[in-house]
Amino acid sequence: MNDQLRAISELDRVIHEPGRLMILSLLWPIKECDFLYLRNATEMNKGNLSSHLARLESAGYVEIEKTYRGKVPQTLLRMTPAGSTAYEKYRQALKTAF
Repeated sequence: MNDQLRAISELDRVIHEPGRLMILSLLWPIKECDFLYLRNATEMNKGNLSSHLARLESAGYVEIEKTYRGKVPQTLLRMTPAGSTAYEKYRQALKTAF
């Protein structure tokens, strides 16, 4: 196996899925955002976005906080330090592969 194929095969599978990569790419440069912002930015439906966020949360890459703005429910999302590290490592691996 050549180095390029090896680098591709070693990519983090949690991040490599296009929907989750899009979510982490949006969260990486900001401190936090709400679910509606992410839903609009990714153009995913609620169920699909929730599923991807649950997978990222179970991997320890995203923190989900359910709160209220006044009486309206609000879901806040943040990339964890582990998520930031994994995302940076993923980006470096892509640069190496290509």
